[in-house]
Amino acid sequence: MKPKKAGSVRRLLPYMKGYWKECILGPIFKLLEAIFELIVPLVTAKMIDVGIANRDTGYIWKMGGAMFLLAACGLAFALICQYYASKCAYGFGTALRRALYRHVNTLSHSAVDRIGTASLITRITSDSNTVQSGLNMVIRLATRCPFLIIGAAIMAMRIDLKLSIIFLIAIPIIGVLLYSVTCWTIPRYGENQGKLDNIARHTRENLDGVRVIRAFSRQDEEIESYRNDCDVFAKRSIAVGRVGAILNPASFFIMNMGIVAVLWFGGIRVDTGHLTQGELTAFVNYMTQIALSMVRMAELLISFNKAAASAKRISDVLAEEPEITDGEKPLTVQEQAPVLAFDHVTFAYPDGGEAAIHDISFSLRAGETLGIIGGTGSGKSTIANLIPRFYDTTEGTVRIYGEDVRSYTLDSLRQIIGVVPQKASLVSGTIAENLRWGDAAADDAELEHACKIAQAWEFVSQTSRGLETKVTQGGRSLSGGQKQRLTIARALVGHPKLLILDDSMSALDYATDLELRRQLAAEMGDVTKIMISQRATSIQHADHILVMDDGKCVGYGTHDELLVQCPVYADIYHTQMQ
Repeated sequence: MKPKKAGSVRRLLPYMKGYWKECILGPIFKLLEAIFELIVPLVTAKMIDVGIANRDTGYIWKMGGAMFLLAACGLAFALICQYYASKCAYGFGTALRRALYRHVNTLSHSAVDRIGTASLITRITSDSNTVQSGLNMVIRLATRCPFLIIGAAIMAMRIDLKLSIIFLIAIPIIGVLLYSVTCWTIPRYGENQGKLDNIARHTRENLDGVRVIRAFSRQDEEIESYRNDCDVFAKRSIAVGRVGAILNPASFFIMNMGIVAVLWFGGIRVDTGHLTQGELTAFVNYMTQIALSMVRMAELLISFNKAAASAKRISDVLAEEPEITDGEKPLTVQEQAPVLAFDHVTFAYPDGGEAAIHDISFSLRAGETLGIIGGTGSGKSTIANLIPRFYDTTEGTVRIYGEDVRSYTLDSLRQIIGVVPQKASLVSGTIAENLRWGDAAADDAELEHACKIAQAWEFVSQTSRGLETKVTQGGRSLSGGQKQRLTIARALVGHPKLLILDDSMSALDYATDLELRRQLAAEMGDVTKIMISQRATSIQHADHILVMDDGKCVGYGTHDELLVQCPVYADIYHTQMQ
């Protein structure tokens, strides 16, 4: 297994491709807005010192028009910046979600198990939205706030250098406050997103298992457990929020105290003639701009911290390298070679301790059927998962048409394999849309033929819309047996050379099971089949039977041979026959 690489926020930069222009132009227009905003207090000072002092109505109207023009231009630049920021942020977010979803589909089953389905859903949805919003905020405020703080300070210092000492003291104090709060909150935001994963996992489990919960009357216990998860998340979020909430009032308090000091000492300097009333008003305006910019800077830092934590979580997923990599050559059918061969195969799940299967060997030719039987957890499904390379062997080799499956491209390998999983899974849509997962180009006649072999046409034909009947999410509108038959039909539509039925007839009655096996033998005689089942009757007519017990092969042969040679098989058969 390849080691996991550390995630880095830089890993997300390629998804900005195509949006760098907006990312650059947005802050430029925001800077222009800030420049116009810095000019307004000077115009106000002139209006007071010249227009109002001299009672010059024309001058007042003139300065008022200038202020209106500055405000209109500032508004226009702000709207342009907002447009560019939204286009860049939402475009980046869309590209990131697509890439993340595409990457998740390349990960092996073990990587998905390790990260967790609920966590992956949270990262694709919540974390992506947080990063998107953070980028939007950065484009709009990352240049404006520092520029306004520095620009307002310079403009105020030009008006009165001695009076500027007040905010030169206040700004570093606020800066230390911002730095302290930021250092404390950044790691907490990442931990909170992890708690959100728990809520998503709990929600998913409860919705999937709602029937079981109600059957055992566990609603109150599950509600209490869910409430506890939410309470933990809420308490941690509130704790971080309280610390983050200190920024705004503390920054306002410090800057307002600075404004009070400016008015106090500024009034004295106005009395002594060192400062005019208009200049004092402009000075107070610049102090207010600095205060507001510091508050917005605090909000920006909070948003940036959240985005950084979420970006790290997304980057960790993108840093996961696919453990199952493509081979170099497409699979070609070799008529003379065995279709499938296991050569001393051993496999252990990552972090799973002992091997799930140990030293398994067998060989199948075209048209042959292998039955696999054994107790729960004996390794039957593990054998099936190694064939289409859902996992790779720990030791030994799985060969198809005489070549190691790792040498084939995944698409060409899985194209000739029809897999019917142990848990029947359908997606929302029509029956036809589900069946065409096997072959997108299949026509209705092919779908009907596959349904007839899988014993599904009986109930499909009785519906009002036939193949166009709607299937709800997960196939909840169908019974277990109906879902199993449709998943079998879906595999048959793809015209596989190798068909794997992983305990996929467990929900069928014995008569339907028997008729299905008869149809498979009659209609698909040239297809190599692997039938995994708990029922001895389902596999007793197979060409070969593999008996598994605790990950080891304890018997291999025909039904008659195993009844004599394999006590485990004989015990299973005689128990079921009774």
